[in-house]
Amino acid sequence: MKKRIAVLIVLLGMVVFTPTALSAQCSICTKTTQQLGEKPARGMNSGILYLAFAPLLIVGYIGYRWKKTNLEP
Repeated sequence: MKKRIAVLIVLLGMVVFTPTALSAQCSICTKTTQQLGEKPARGMNSGILYLAFAPLLIVGYIGYRWKKTNLEP
């Protein structure tokens, strides 16, 4: 139980202390957002980050379940 809480605190800390100026764009997306302006560029960057987290969460959940089933006696 304590390990779960520690992992949760670390993940929460990573989310809170992540810089807001993360660049999650490829070169084409970067050029496109430079033409759009500041506010739409931030929205597009947030959307890219949001879409990137979904597959990572799914793969993490599958890995967790796989590890849990293979390690139990």
